[in-house]
Amino acid sequence: MEQIRNDFTFHATTIEEATALLNSDTEQGLTIDDAKQRLEHFGSNAIDEAKAISPFKILINQFKSPIVFLLLFAAGMSFWFKEWLDGIAILLVLVINAAIGFYMEFTAHKSVKALKKLSSIPAKVLRSGKLHEINSEEIVPGDIVYTEAGDMIPADGIIIRSTQLLIDESALTGESVPVEKKNAVLPEETILGDRTNMAFKATNVSKGNAHILVGVTGMKTELGKIANLVHSSKQAATPLEKKLEEFSKRLIFITIGIVVLIFIIGLINGEPIIAMLQTSIALAVAAIPEGLPIVATMTLAQGMLKMARYNVIVKKLSAVETLGGTNVICTDKTGTLTQNKMEVVFVETPSGTWKKEVDFNGSKEQLDLISKGAVLCNTADIRTSGKEVKEIGDPLEIALLKFAKDKGEDIDKVRKDFLKKDEEPFSSETKIMSTLHEHDGKFYVFAKGAAEELLLKCTEVFEDTLVAMDATKKEQWIASAERFAASGHRMIAMAYRKTDSTPPSLVEELVFLGLVGMIDPPRPEVQAAINDCKTAGIKVVMITGDHPSTAHFIGTQLGISTKEEIPVIGKDMKEFEELGEEEKQHWINTSVFARVNPKHKLDLVKVFQEKGYVVGMTGDGVNDAPAIKKSDIGIAMGLRGTQVAQEVSDMVLKDDSFSSIVVAIKQGRIIFENIKKFVTFLLSCNLSELAVIAVAALMNFHFQMLPLQILFINLITDLLPALALGVTRGSADIMKLPPRNSSEPIVDKSRWKLIFFYSLVIASVSTIGVLINHFYFHNENASDAAVCNNILFFTLIFSQLFHVFNMSSGPFFNNEVIRNKYVWYSVIASLLILMGVIQISYVREALNIVSMTLQEWIIILSASISSVIIIQVVKSLKLFKEKELPK
Repeated sequence: MEQIRNDFTFHATTIEEATALLNSDTEQGLTIDDAKQRLEHFGSNAIDEAKAISPFKILINQFKSPIVFLLLFAAGMSFWFKEWLDGIAILLVLVINAAIGFYMEFTAHKSVKALKKLSSIPAKVLRSGKLHEINSEEIVPGDIVYTEAGDMIPADGIIIRSTQLLIDESALTGESVPVEKKNAVLPEETILGDRTNMAFKATNVSKGNAHILVGVTGMKTELGKIANLVHSSKQAATPLEKKLEEFSKRLIFITIGIVVLIFIIGLINGEPIIAMLQTSIALAVAAIPEGLPIVATMTLAQGMLKMARYNVIVKKLSAVETLGGTNVICTDKTGTLTQNKMEVVFVETPSGTWKKEVDFNGSKEQLDLISKGAVLCNTADIRTSGKEVKEIGDPLEIALLKFAKDKGEDIDKVRKDFLKKDEEPFSSETKIMSTLHEHDGKFYVFAKGAAEELLLKCTEVFEDTLVAMDATKKEQWIASAERFAASGHRMIAMAYRKTDSTPPSLVEELVFLGLVGMIDPPRPEVQAAINDCKTAGIKVVMITGDHPSTAHFIGTQLGISTKEEIPVIGKDMKEFEELGEEEKQHWINTSVFARVNPKHKLDLVKVFQEKGYVVGMTGDGVNDAPAIKKSDIGIAMGLRGTQVAQEVSDMVLKDDSFSSIVVAIKQGRIIFENIKKFVTFLLSCNLSELAVIAVAALMNFHFQMLPLQILFINLITDLLPALALGVTRGSADIMKLPPRNSSEPIVDKSRWKLIFFYSLVIASVSTIGVLINHFYFHNENASDAAVCNNILFFTLIFSQLFHVFNMSSGPFFNNEVIRNKYVWYSVIASLLILMGVIQISYVREALNIVSMTLQEWIIILSASISSVIIIQVVKSLKLFKEKELPK
C-alpha cells in the first residue's frame, strides 16, 4: 500500500489536493485489494464503546460502604467468638440489602439496553469503478461514498459533488435546521457547525444526494473525538453517595471511639479481656443501624419505581435523590426544549398578517396564493398509512405543507390540478427555488427563497391590486425580514407569476406575495416545567449549537432568560483551565449559551460544579454526551436520544418529556426529607441501645443486653417503621422551597442534638424501669438478672416502636406521620411479629426470654409510653429551635 496522508485540514483543502494526499480516485474509487489493506492499517470504522458494567460489578458495588465494612468486621468477630447466630444474622442483613440494590440497578440497565438502536448501518461505496453496498464499519480513508436522502453519513469526508444536498447535523452540532452542503474550500479557522463542504459521521441526509471523499474513520471522526471526551470524563459521585459516605465515616468514628473507651475502662475495672471483647461487639452492633442500608435502598427503590410510572428509567438508585438537590439544569435546546421540527408561525403580507388562531383581515386571494405556493414550490411529501404519518423531505418544506394543509389545501389535489412542468432547484448561489405549473390553460410560476434575493426578482407587489415594486418597498421588506430573523425566526419570501404561455425564465418579473416566518417551536409542556423549576429555585441554562438569535428568542419565549440578557457565544468561550474568576462568574450568571461545541458544554458543567452547584444535564445528541457524563445527574432522551447519550446518563426519559424532570425533582426532594426522618429514627434508637449497654458496663450492673437481642430489635422492630417513614408523602409546598445547600449533611448539628436527646430519653426510661423493678420487687439473683434483661429488652422494643410517632414537626395528632397509614401498618405488624416469634421455643432460648408477671409488663409499657410523653412535652415547650425539629 502506497503512503497516504489523512492528517491535513480537510475543509481548507481542494478536492484535487485531498484526492492526491489520500491516494484515491474520485471516478473509480479504491480497488478492492487497496481497501482491504487500508482496513488492516486504519482499523474498523467503528466508535469504541465504554465497557458495559457487568452484573458482577453491580453486585460488588452494593458492598462498597463503610457501614457494610464495619458490619462485616462485627460478623467476623462474632464467628471468632463462636456466636454463630449473631454472625449469620448480620450477614443476612447484608445479603438482603445487596439483593434489593442489585435487582433494581440490574433491571434499570436492562431497560436502557432495550432502548439502544442497532449501530451497524449499510453504506454505498465506489470500488474499482462500481457501486458496492458494504457494512459502514468497512469504510476506509480514501473511499468514495454515495449517499442520498434518508441515509446516515458513515464517516467524515469532503463533498466532491452534490445535488440539492441538505444534512441534518442536530445530533452533532445542535443546529435544528438542515445545513446545505456543497463543494468548496473554506478558511482553516472555520468552526465545525459552519463547515459546509464536509459531511460528518452519524449525521443524516435530509434532501438530495452526494459523492463524498472519506478523510477519517472511526475514533478520528468528529463523533470519535466526542466519544474520547466521554471516555476521559470522570463520572462524579452523586451527592447522596457522598453524604452517606461522610455520615457513615462519622458514625464509625463515634462507634470506634466509644467502644475503645468502654473496653479500656472495663480492663481498668478488672473485667476479663474476652468478656470486654464480647461487650465491644455488642456495642458495635448496637451503634450501627443495620437496617439503614436496607431502608435507604428500599426508599430509593420505591422512588425509582414511582418514577418508572412517569416514563423515567433510573439507572442508579442514588441518582433518585440527587435530582432533589439539583439547583442547576443545563439543557440542550434542539429536541429537548423544542420539537426539532419547523413550524410556520406567521405570514406577513402587504395586506395583513396571518398568525395561528388569529383571524386574518388581509386579502384572502393573496393568502390562498401563498398556501398554494407552499404546496407546489415544494419537493417534500406527507404520506399517511392508517394511523402512521410519514414525513419525507426538508423540515422547512414539510412545515410549509403542514401550513397549507391547516389552511384547507388538499396537497394531492392541488398538485394534480396544477401540473408541474418545470423546476429550478434551490442553490446556494441563487438562494431561490421556483416551479412552473399549468392550470386551466394558464401557466403559474411559484417561487420561494431568501428575501434579499427573491425581492430582486420581483417587479410587482400584491397589495389591494398589483402595484409596481420600487426600491423603497424592496428595502422595507428586506428590513422586515432581517428584523424577524434577528428574533430567531427562519424567514423565506414567497412570489408568483401568472402567464398565458411558458415564460422564458422562472425567476424574472415575479409578483411579491409576502414573508413566511418559521421556528422550531418549544415542546408544549416545557413552559410549565420551566416555571416549576423557577418556583423551586432551580436555574435552567440552555446550551446549544444553534444560532445566537434563535437561542435568544427561544430562551426569552420560555422565560429562561430576559430580553436584555446577551447569550454567551462559543467562539468567545475560553478553555476551562484559562478561565479567570470574573469569567466563571459571568458564565454562572448567564442563562443562554449558543454556538457551543461538546468541550464548551463539558467546561460549563465543570464551572458550575466548582462553585458548589449540583448540576443536572439533559440532552439527546452525541454532542451532549461528555457533559451528561460529567454532570451530577445526567438525563438522556429515550425516543430521540442517541445510544452514546443513553449509555453515559444516570436516567433516561422514555417519553422525552422535559416535564418528567420536574416530577423526578419533586420525588428526589421528598426522598431526601424521608431519608433524614428514618436516619434520625434509626440513629436515636441505636444510640439509646449503645447508652444502655455503656451504662450497664460502666456501672457494673448485673444485667446486660446480648448482641443477638440488639440485632433482633434493630431488624424486627426498627426496620418496618423506618421503611414506613421512607414512603411518607411530601408536603404540597415542597416544590416552592429553594433547593437545599449541596453541602448540607444528612445529619447536621441541630439534628445530632435531637438524636442525642431522643436517645437519652429512651435509654433513661428503659434503665429506670429495670432499676425500679429490681430494687422494689426482686432480689439480686440469677433469676432477677434474666428478668431485668427482659424488661430492658422489651422496654427498648416498645419505646422504639412508639418513637416513630415523634418523627414529625406538626401537632401530635395531626401530622404527616400520623396520617401515613404505612406507619400504623408497620407498628401493628412489628407487634404481631414480636408476639409470634417469641412463642417459638428455639427463638425464646436464643434471645434468653423468660416468663414475666403482669406487674413487670405494666412497668415495660409505662416506661415505653412515658418516653413519648417526655419527648412531646419538651417539643411543645419549644426547648429546641423549630429548625431543629424533624421536617
